[in-house]
Amino acid sequence: MRRASALADTPLEAGADLPALDARHLRPIDLAALRPAISVHKPRILILYGSLRTISYSRLLAEEAGRLLTELGCEVRFFDPKGLPLPDAEPVSHPKVQELRDLSQWSEGQVWVSPERHGAMTGIMKAQIDWIPLSVGAIRPTQGKTLAVMQVSGGSQSFNAVNQMRVLGRWMRMITIPNQSSVAKAFQEFDENGRMKPSSYYERVVDVCEELVKFTLLTRDASAYLTDRYSERKETADKLEARTQLKSL
Repeated sequence: MRRASALADTPLEAGADLPALDARHLRPIDLAALRPAISVHKPRILILYGSLRTISYSRLLAEEAGRLLTELGCEVRFFDPKGLPLPDAEPVSHPKVQELRDLSQWSEGQVWVSPERHGAMTGIMKAQIDWIPLSVGAIRPTQGKTLAVMQVSGGSQSFNAVNQMRVLGRWMRMITIPNQSSVAKAFQEFDENGRMKPSSYYERVVDVCEELVKFTLLTRDASAYLTDRYSERKETADKLEARTQLKSL
Protein backbone atom coordinates (compact mmCIF):
# COMPACT_ATOMS: atom_id res chain seq x y z
CA MET A 1 0.00 0.00 0.00
CA ARG A 2 2.94 2.30 0.61
CA ARG A 3 3.89 2.11 -3.09
CA ALA A 4 0.27 2.44 -4.20
CA SER A 5 -0.26 5.73 -2.37
CA ALA A 6 3.16 7.23 -3.10
CA LEU A 7 2.18 9.02 -6.29
CA ALA A 8 -0.87 10.65 -4.71
CA ASP A 9 1.18 11.72 -1.67
CA THR A 10 3.93 13.33 -3.74
CA PRO A 11 3.45 17.13 -3.79
CA LEU A 12 3.70 18.91 -7.11
CA GLU A 13 6.89 20.89 -7.61
CA ALA A 14 6.06 24.54 -7.02
CA GLY A 15 9.13 25.62 -8.95
CA ALA A 16 8.57 23.49 -12.03
CA ASP A 17 9.39 25.22 -15.32
CA LEU A 18 5.81 25.35 -16.60
CA PRO A 19 5.02 29.04 -17.16
CA ALA A 20 1.74 28.31 -18.99
CA LEU A 21 0.41 26.15 -16.14
CA ASP A 22 -1.93 27.37 -13.41
CA ALA A 23 -0.59 25.11 -10.68
CA ARG A 24 -3.63 25.80 -8.47
CA HIS A 25 -5.68 23.49 -10.67
CA LEU A 26 -3.16 20.71 -11.33
CA ARG A 27 -3.64 17.87 -8.89
CA PRO A 28 -1.44 14.88 -8.07
CA ILE A 29 -2.77 11.60 -9.41
CA ASP A 30 -4.86 9.97 -6.69
CA LEU A 31 -4.22 6.25 -7.02
CA ALA A 32 -6.86 5.46 -4.41
CA ALA A 33 -9.50 7.19 -6.57
CA LEU A 34 -8.60 4.86 -9.42
CA ARG A 35 -9.42 1.83 -7.26
CA PRO A 36 -12.72 2.65 -5.54
CA ALA A 37 -15.01 0.06 -4.00
CA ILE A 38 -16.58 -2.06 -6.75
CA SER A 39 -20.33 -1.72 -7.24
CA VAL A 40 -22.20 -5.02 -7.11
CA HIS A 41 -25.18 -4.22 -9.34
CA LYS A 42 -25.28 -5.64 -12.85
CA PRO A 43 -23.50 -3.55 -15.50
CA ARG A 44 -26.14 -1.54 -17.39
CA ILE A 45 -25.64 -1.84 -21.15
CA LEU A 46 -27.59 -0.04 -23.87
CA ILE A 47 -27.50 -1.45 -27.41
CA LEU A 48 -28.20 0.69 -30.49
CA TYR A 49 -28.50 -0.68 -34.03
CA GLY A 50 -28.68 1.15 -37.33
CA SER A 51 -31.34 -0.44 -39.53
CA LEU A 52 -35.13 -0.48 -39.86
CA ARG A 53 -35.31 -3.45 -42.23
CA THR A 54 -37.62 -6.34 -41.33
CA ILE A 55 -34.67 -8.69 -41.77
CA SER A 56 -31.91 -6.58 -40.26
CA TYR A 57 -28.53 -8.20 -39.76
CA SER A 58 -27.35 -5.35 -37.58
CA ARG A 59 -30.35 -5.97 -35.31
CA LEU A 60 -29.66 -9.71 -35.31
CA LEU A 61 -26.04 -9.04 -34.39
CA ALA A 62 -27.19 -6.62 -31.69
CA GLU A 63 -29.53 -9.26 -30.27
CA GLU A 64 -26.73 -11.85 -30.31
CA ALA A 65 -24.51 -9.43 -28.39
CA GLY A 66 -27.37 -8.80 -25.98
CA ARG A 67 -27.67 -12.51 -25.21
CA LEU A 68 -23.95 -12.78 -24.57
CA LEU A 69 -23.90 -9.70 -22.34
CA THR A 70 -26.85 -11.05 -20.36
CA GLU A 71 -25.00 -14.34 -19.93
CA LEU A 72 -22.00 -12.35 -18.68
CA GLY A 73 -24.16 -10.81 -15.95
CA CYS A 74 -25.31 -7.54 -17.51
CA GLU A 75 -28.68 -5.83 -17.54
CA VAL A 76 -29.29 -5.14 -21.24
CA ARG A 77 -31.72 -2.77 -22.92
CA PHE A 78 -32.26 -2.03 -26.61
CA PHE A 79 -33.42 1.12 -28.35
CA ASP A 80 -35.67 0.58 -31.37
CA PRO A 81 -34.92 3.44 -33.81
CA LYS A 82 -38.27 3.11 -35.56
CA GLY A 83 -40.14 6.41 -35.19
CA LEU A 84 -37.08 8.43 -34.15
CA PRO A 85 -37.22 11.74 -36.05
CA LEU A 86 -34.27 13.19 -37.91
CA PRO A 87 -32.07 15.39 -35.70
CA ASP A 88 -33.62 18.84 -35.24
CA ALA A 89 -36.77 17.86 -37.16
CA GLU A 90 -38.67 17.67 -33.85
CA PRO A 91 -38.13 19.19 -30.41
CA VAL A 92 -36.19 17.21 -27.80
CA SER A 93 -39.50 16.60 -26.02
CA HIS A 94 -40.42 14.08 -28.74
CA PRO A 95 -41.17 10.74 -26.97
CA LYS A 96 -38.62 8.73 -28.96
CA VAL A 97 -35.91 11.31 -28.32
CA GLN A 98 -36.66 11.30 -24.61
CA GLU A 99 -36.65 7.49 -24.58
CA LEU A 100 -33.22 7.42 -26.21
CA ARG A 101 -31.79 10.07 -23.91
CA ASP A 102 -33.16 8.38 -20.80
CA LEU A 103 -31.66 5.06 -21.86
CA SER A 104 -28.31 6.68 -22.56
CA GLN A 105 -28.32 8.32 -19.14
CA TRP A 106 -29.29 4.98 -17.52
CA SER A 107 -26.49 3.06 -19.19
CA GLU A 108 -22.97 2.50 -17.92
CA GLY A 109 -21.82 1.06 -21.24
CA GLN A 110 -23.12 0.93 -24.79
CA VAL A 111 -22.86 -1.18 -27.94
CA TRP A 112 -23.31 0.48 -31.34
CA VAL A 113 -24.05 -1.86 -34.25
CA SER A 114 -24.38 -0.47 -37.77
CA PRO A 115 -24.57 -1.83 -41.28
CA GLU A 116 -22.05 -0.38 -43.68
CA ARG A 117 -23.86 1.52 -46.42
CA HIS A 118 -22.02 3.43 -49.16
CA GLY A 119 -18.80 2.93 -47.20
CA ALA A 120 -20.14 4.46 -44.00
CA MET A 121 -22.44 3.92 -41.05
CA THR A 122 -26.11 4.38 -41.84
CA GLY A 123 -28.00 7.63 -41.35
CA ILE A 124 -30.23 5.78 -38.89
CA MET A 125 -27.21 5.02 -36.72
CA LYS A 126 -25.86 8.55 -36.98
CA ALA A 127 -29.25 10.06 -36.15
CA GLN A 128 -29.39 8.14 -32.87
CA ILE A 129 -25.93 9.33 -31.89
CA ASP A 130 -26.74 12.91 -32.93
CA TRP A 131 -29.81 12.96 -30.69
CA ILE A 132 -27.67 12.10 -27.66
CA PRO A 133 -26.21 15.47 -26.59
CA LEU A 134 -22.66 16.02 -25.44
CA SER A 135 -24.05 17.89 -22.46
CA VAL A 136 -27.38 18.73 -20.83
CA GLY A 137 -26.70 21.51 -18.36
CA ALA A 138 -24.01 20.13 -16.06
CA ILE A 139 -24.72 16.52 -17.07
CA ARG A 140 -22.77 14.80 -19.84
CA PRO A 141 -24.92 11.82 -20.84
CA THR A 142 -22.12 9.74 -22.38
CA GLN A 143 -18.95 10.94 -20.67
CA GLY A 144 -16.97 8.11 -19.09
CA LYS A 145 -19.29 5.36 -20.27
CA THR A 146 -17.76 2.39 -22.07
CA LEU A 147 -18.47 1.67 -25.73
CA ALA A 148 -18.12 -1.31 -28.06
CA VAL A 149 -18.57 -0.91 -31.83
CA MET A 150 -19.69 -3.53 -34.34
CA GLN A 151 -20.71 -3.55 -37.99
CA VAL A 152 -22.17 -5.88 -40.61
CA SER A 153 -21.34 -5.80 -44.30
CA GLY A 154 -23.07 -7.28 -47.31
CA GLY A 155 -19.76 -7.92 -49.05
CA SER A 156 -16.14 -8.36 -48.03
CA GLN A 157 -14.94 -7.37 -44.60
CA SER A 158 -14.61 -3.64 -44.02
CA PHE A 159 -13.94 -1.42 -41.05
CA ASN A 160 -15.32 1.91 -42.28
CA ALA A 161 -18.39 1.96 -40.02
CA VAL A 162 -16.59 0.85 -36.86
CA ASN A 163 -13.83 3.39 -37.49
CA GLN A 164 -16.38 6.17 -37.87
CA MET A 165 -18.20 5.10 -34.72
CA ARG A 166 -14.89 5.12 -32.85
CA VAL A 167 -14.39 8.76 -33.83
CA LEU A 168 -17.91 9.58 -32.60
CA GLY A 169 -17.36 7.66 -29.37
CA ARG A 170 -14.26 9.72 -28.67
CA TRP A 171 -16.17 12.89 -29.49
CA MET A 172 -18.88 11.81 -27.05
CA ARG A 173 -16.14 11.34 -24.42
CA MET A 174 -16.74 7.62 -24.15
CA ILE A 175 -14.20 4.92 -23.27
CA THR A 176 -14.17 2.90 -26.48
CA ILE A 177 -12.73 -0.56 -25.90
CA PRO A 178 -9.82 -1.74 -28.10
CA ASN A 179 -11.63 -4.75 -29.61
CA GLN A 180 -14.34 -4.51 -32.27
CA SER A 181 -16.40 -6.73 -34.58
CA SER A 182 -16.89 -6.55 -38.36
CA VAL A 183 -19.03 -9.31 -39.85
CA ALA A 184 -18.57 -9.73 -43.60
CA LYS A 185 -21.28 -11.22 -45.87
CA ALA A 186 -23.63 -11.12 -42.90
CA PHE A 187 -26.40 -12.89 -44.84
CA GLN A 188 -24.27 -16.06 -44.62
CA GLU A 189 -23.61 -15.78 -40.88
CA PHE A 190 -27.15 -16.19 -39.50
CA ASP A 191 -29.45 -19.21 -39.67
CA GLU A 192 -33.18 -19.28 -40.47
CA ASN A 193 -33.97 -18.54 -36.82
CA GLY A 194 -31.88 -15.39 -36.82
CA ARG A 195 -29.14 -16.90 -34.70
CA MET A 196 -25.48 -16.41 -35.51
CA LYS A 197 -23.69 -19.50 -36.76
CA PRO A 198 -20.45 -20.77 -35.19
CA SER A 199 -17.54 -19.01 -36.90
CA SER A 200 -14.49 -16.84 -36.27
CA TYR A 201 -16.85 -13.86 -36.61
CA TYR A 202 -18.98 -15.17 -33.76
CA GLU A 203 -15.90 -15.76 -31.63
CA ARG A 204 -14.88 -12.14 -32.16
CA VAL A 205 -18.33 -11.00 -31.00
CA VAL A 206 -17.82 -13.03 -27.82
CA ASP A 207 -14.41 -11.42 -27.37
CA VAL A 208 -15.90 -7.94 -27.74
CA CYS A 209 -18.67 -8.63 -25.23
CA GLU A 210 -16.25 -10.03 -22.68
CA GLU A 211 -13.97 -7.03 -23.08
CA LEU A 212 -16.83 -4.54 -22.78
CA VAL A 213 -17.98 -6.08 -19.49
CA LYS A 214 -14.43 -6.07 -18.10
CA PHE A 215 -13.83 -2.44 -19.04
CA THR A 216 -17.23 -1.41 -17.67
CA LEU A 217 -16.58 -3.10 -14.33
CA LEU A 218 -13.07 -1.63 -14.25
CA THR A 219 -14.03 1.98 -14.97
CA ARG A 220 -17.64 2.67 -13.97
CA ASP A 221 -16.95 3.43 -10.30
CA ALA A 222 -13.95 5.61 -11.17
CA SER A 223 -15.67 7.31 -14.11
CA ALA A 224 -16.06 10.69 -12.43
CA TYR A 225 -12.38 10.76 -11.47
CA LEU A 226 -11.20 9.49 -14.87
CA THR A 227 -13.04 12.34 -16.60
CA ASP A 228 -12.02 15.07 -14.11
CA ARG A 229 -9.94 17.48 -16.23
CA TYR A 230 -7.48 20.26 -15.45
CA SER A 231 -8.91 22.53 -18.17
CA GLU A 232 -12.45 22.20 -16.87
CA ARG A 233 -11.41 22.71 -13.25
CA LYS A 234 -9.59 25.87 -14.31
CA GLU A 235 -12.52 27.11 -16.39
CA THR A 236 -14.95 26.58 -13.52
CA ALA A 237 -12.66 28.39 -11.09
CA ASP A 238 -12.19 31.30 -13.50
CA LYS A 239 -15.95 31.68 -13.95
CA LEU A 240 -16.50 31.58 -10.19
CA GLU A 241 -13.79 34.20 -9.68
CA ALA A 242 -15.35 36.46 -12.33
CA ARG A 243 -18.80 36.19 -10.73
CA THR A 244 -17.34 36.96 -7.32
CA GLN A 245 -15.58 40.03 -8.64
CA LEU A 246 -18.76 41.30 -10.30
CA LYS A 247 -20.70 40.92 -7.06
CA SER A 248 -18.06 42.93 -5.19
CA LEU A 249 -18.36 45.93 -7.53
